[in-house]
Amino acid sequence: MSGKNQKITVRGSQVTVINQRDEDYISLTDIARYKASKRTDYIIQNWLRNRNTIEFLGIWEQLNNPVFNPIEFDGIKKQAGLNSFILTSKRWIEATGAIGLVSRAGRYGGTYAHKDIAFEFASWVSVEFKRMPRPARGPRARTSRAGDARREAMTGRNDRFP
Repeated sequence: MSGKNQKITVRGSQVTVINQRDEDYISLTDIARYKASKRTDYIIQNWLRNRNTIEFLGIWEQLNNPVFNPIEFDGIKKQAGLNSFILTSKRWIEATGAIGLVSRAGRYGGTYAHKDIAFEFASWVSVEFKRMPRPARGPRARTSRAGDARREAMTGRNDRFP
């Protein structure tokens, strides 16, 4: 995928895929539109309030983001699940230095997530999205070597393919 946005169709809904850091980032806003077309921001915020979501995002960032702020993450994780807890994608990104979510303002804005995170969100929105097609890539998808090294160090496993 070059610098141009790509659209995939999932369950009759158009979902935008952008290229960020040589990776596919899928529009959470478009996925949320499937559930509530006028309240996509609330759908995303409700997902971000969930303690399991925060833990998943934190682990993903620790594996893939060398500048992730674990101290801010711990503070957010302690609040997750409380009735008064509110988290937006913009706040998550600014507080933790996250790279797994991208928040864009404006006419073609919205919240985008790395494909790993987007698939988690999609299955939370609707089980029907579990079988969401993966965006087309070249003959071999690129992987983050730094992310692979961190993942291998943390898990003791080498999941790379020859």
